[in-house]
Amino acid sequence: MLIRRKPLDDDDENPDRWLVSYADFITLLFAFFVVMYSISSVNQGKYNELMSSMGTAFTGDGGAGHLKTNGSLNPNIKSKPQNQAGSLIKPLPLTYLYSEKMRREREAMTKMGIDLSNKLSPLINDGKVRVMQNNRGIRIDINDSLLFTPGSAELAAAASTVLSEIAPMIKDNDRLIQVEGHTDNIAIHNDLFYSNWELSAVRASSVVRMLSDTGVAESRLSALGFGSTQPITENNTELGRAKNRRVSIMILYESPNQKEAALEITPQTIAK
Repeated sequence: MLIRRKPLDDDDENPDRWLVSYADFITLLFAFFVVMYSISSVNQGKYNELMSSMGTAFTGDGGAGHLKTNGSLNPNIKSKPQNQAGSLIKPLPLTYLYSEKMRREREAMTKMGIDLSNKLSPLINDGKVRVMQNNRGIRIDINDSLLFTPGSAELAAAASTVLSEIAPMIKDNDRLIQVEGHTDNIAIHNDLFYSNWELSAVRASSVVRMLSDTGVAESRLSALGFGSTQPITENNTELGRAKNRRVSIMILYESPNQKEAALEITPQTIAK
């Protein structure tokens, strides 16, 4: 005997089943707006109004308007008027412009380094001079034997020959020039120099004075003494110590007209 199956009753369905269709609809609607956004240009004025309205709707207090200006909104800054169709030409970001400026400056520095290297090639081939480029600028390392007699900060007669080759190539631009004195690790202590600090600083100052005499603007020049703290090789051998005794002429990326951003720190009471 066959038992007839009871027909399904629509009333037994899950009353929340409509949520599935609603979720599908919302998903399709979201996809539609994503596609429309991807093929359209953004009108900044309307975008700001939309964000402000959404912030008001969701927070009740115009929350979107409290966002700062680091890529988002600020109610105190009015957007510039734009045409109805929007602009397809986007302004170049500041990071790109800065990168382009740095690239051009680095290329100009590289050219200067090549010119200096070609000019000083005989001394470079003899191991007396090195020309290098780093993240600060162009560095010219000159062995102290070309500039000074041992233990002295007075420029030797041969020093003018070397510096007269360098000065004309660096005096016509506006880059800052930092002259650095370096020594080996053998201590010095006499009536003229208490330590290698004094010797390196005075040697750097002597080179600065000669560069100034050749026409390099004094506002671009500075002198630093590093003593034996920045060797370029080991001090275990006489050859290594001779390489560490040097004067470095740094042609920096900075120029005198670049003002340094500074914030004065005033005395403050720390709450306990």
